[in-house]
Amino acid sequence: MQIKISIRHGHLNDNHQQQIRAKAEKLLHFFNRLTIIEVTIDLKDENSKEVEFHARAEHKHEFVAKDRHSDLMAAVDLALDRVSHQIHKYKERLQDHRRDQPTSQIAGLAKDNDADEE
Repeated sequence: MQIKISIRHGHLNDNHQQQIRAKAEKLLHFFNRLTIIEVTIDLKDENSKEVEFHARAEHKHEFVAKDRHSDLMAAVDLALDRVSHQIHKYKERLQDHRRDQPTSQIAGLAKDNDADEE
């Protein structure tokens, strides 16, 4: 798994980059099939920093979240929360899909109920 951090219109010190990398690694706790996480930080405006997360998973699934805040780490936390919520919803959908009964079994149950009513 790769984590790429890109900074536009400015520079970040190593401490901030390590904190962002550590926060991005927490996404693996939610979904371990992530292949790459790209974090883009835009420092164009001094009053608001924009952070964008792109998390790519196996089978061409991509999760994207963008947020803006005056504090850099707050913007990172907000964007990270959004992308983790997307991952959580996707993972729930995958798990619920597996628990569904096969269509043939449901159709068989419906036929049995119709025969009982006659």
